[in-house]
Amino acid sequence: MAERKRKQLSRNEKEKAKSKGGSDKCKQHVTTETRESRYFTCDQTHLQPHLGELFFRQPCVTLAKAFLGKVLVRRLDDGTELRGRVVETEAYLGGEDKASHSAGGKRTGRNTAMFMKPGTIYVYPIYGVYLCMNVSSEGDGAAVLLRSLEPLQGHAIMRQLRASKRKDKARPLKDKELCNGPSKLCQALDVQRRFDRQDMASDSEVWLEDTDSTTEVHEMVSAPRIGIQSHGEWAEKPLRFYLRGNTCVSVVNKEAERLCQT
Repeated sequence: MAERKRKQLSRNEKEKAKSKGGSDKCKQHVTTETRESRYFTCDQTHLQPHLGELFFRQPCVTLAKAFLGKVLVRRLDDGTELRGRVVETEAYLGGEDKASHSAGGKRTGRNTAMFMKPGTIYVYPIYGVYLCMNVSSEGDGAAVLLRSLEPLQGHAIMRQLRASKRKDKARPLKDKELCNGPSKLCQALDVQRRFDRQDMASDSEVWLEDTDSTTEVHEMVSAPRIGIQSHGEWAEKPLRFYLRGNTCVSVVNKEAERLCQT
């Protein structure tokens, strides 16, 4: 009788241990699935943290700087993902900024995205052919222009997409030339006009991810923006930001880099 009780107790203890272990695993799984940081949301189809709404809810200049080093991801229709590290941005401050599309608080059908919630994508055409991609920030009519990326994944597809917009006998592009300009970036990642007014914090085709902890650290340079020479004093304000020494930056400003060292 005593022996049977000991065996029964032993079986009960094993069952309890098994049940407890399963419960702990379940709790661990739930914790992993529901964990959410201050800036991230989790896309279970991709299993990578996307930078969420709170990340974009920053003043324009702060957001333009925060973009540097982050990874822009574009998922194509066939599921292929193209990736590039943001290495250059420009801040456009809204109403007070005479170089901004929203200068003076002007709202149009084209610039509506600039007045939408932070993280809204603003895509607009230039010269009637090319596109540029911006992301709205805090501040009425304020947005950040994504100027250049360092290609990380999908180089061959990026090259094909860029080639489709170039002359047949044009020389092959180097990797550093694939995304080193706002329109080149849009071509290489197949950013289309239909992305205008989409929410980068929740979109399934284009989003932002944080960088790996092993990412090489670069000094940030502040310099005047490009192509706005006709806008008086605003053409000289240091509202372009880039990673010094990165070969994918579109335009290097030696004077600004010298001032950064002083």
